[in-house]
Amino acid sequence: MFKFLRKGAAHETAVAAGVEAKASAVGPLTAGRIAGKGVAYGVAGSGWTARDGVSLARAGFLGNPVGFRAVKLIAEAASALPVVVQDADRRYEAHPVLDLITRPNPAQGRGELFEALYAQLLLSGNAYLEAVTDEAGAVRELHVLRSDRMSVVPGPDGWPVAYDYIVGSKAHRFHVQNGVSPICHIRSFHPQDDHYGLSPMEAARRAVDVHNAASNWSKALLDNAARPSGAIVYRGLDGQGALSPEQFERLQEEMEAHHQGARNAGRPMLLEGGLDWKPMGFSPSDMEFHRTKEAAAREIAIAFGIPPMLLGVPGEATYANYQEANRAFYRLTVLPLAMRVTAAVAHWLSYFIPGAVELKPDLDQVPALAIEREQQWRRVGQATFLTDAEKRALLGLPPHVEGA
Repeated sequence: MFKFLRKGAAHETAVAAGVEAKASAVGPLTAGRIAGKGVAYGVAGSGWTARDGVSLARAGFLGNPVGFRAVKLIAEAASALPVVVQDADRRYEAHPVLDLITRPNPAQGRGELFEALYAQLLLSGNAYLEAVTDEAGAVRELHVLRSDRMSVVPGPDGWPVAYDYIVGSKAHRFHVQNGVSPICHIRSFHPQDDHYGLSPMEAARRAVDVHNAASNWSKALLDNAARPSGAIVYRGLDGQGALSPEQFERLQEEMEAHHQGARNAGRPMLLEGGLDWKPMGFSPSDMEFHRTKEAAAREIAIAFGIPPMLLGVPGEATYANYQEANRAFYRLTVLPLAMRVTAAVAHWLSYFIPGAVELKPDLDQVPALAIEREQQWRRVGQATFLTDAEKRALLGLPPHVEGA
């Protein structure tokens, strides 16, 4: 009964015979784009990063180590969770949904697909999954689409009637037909938007900007001999305190060539007659900038729901030890995210695959929750007033069916 999702010998023969193979509808849009094109990102004075997804990804993921690690930590942990497929009667060892997510497309496995899906959701608040179907309507492949290229097309009643995927001047429209969409749109809660979600990166964008500004401040200090610049005071023989334009330019060139930058740190300065060096020490605000950077890093961790100690951020220890912090991270952040995403994917796939099933993480195979699960199994097993069916329901298992 599961053959319509498997790429067996018949599919290989059809491809060899020249029959058109199934592929992502947006593939031709991205095939001609140049990959790896470098872009320089600067600091725009005292301004804040724009709230669009591209700017937030550049500043908070590509340009900030705390934001990068926060997204990677959650996405990798959630995508690595073992998943199970079950319905009201049984848990399946083999099922079309399992076959599909195990090898969703020729270029990705389950881990890569879900890592990209979770990362898109964390960075933009929106994640889009495309279903590639054959002529019979059976799902052959799954592809994660970039959220910054996708836009929702609402209908007269406010519900989406299509999704536009735009790359440069090219666009592809995915139509919603009879309530069935080829796009699974997963979004975080946004109190002021009906169609798009709110990302943790947007909530933490001010902390990201502060952290990046502190890093640029540190770099500026290193470029200036790792200390605040001093003052060169000129006193002429006749009491004048002004240099001629030629003398000023020569002094400035010598300072830039021989006394600025990390390679010149500690190099002795030779001053001619009339010149005196007056070093300037750190002000109290200069001495506090590193604490500001640590506070910003903690705010980023809080926005993503990660205990700061898991990111190596110094500060007050909220949890007694690393193991407790790791357990809280899985219980409060990773599992809620994984359960919501897998439930949404399973519900969406039910439009294409006969028989609604539940797709969820297998809590008994999560090492961080081993102690909790062991205690729960023991308590449920010792509850003599419960039937076997009630015990299985409390443990998240379907009822035991004889002969299944």
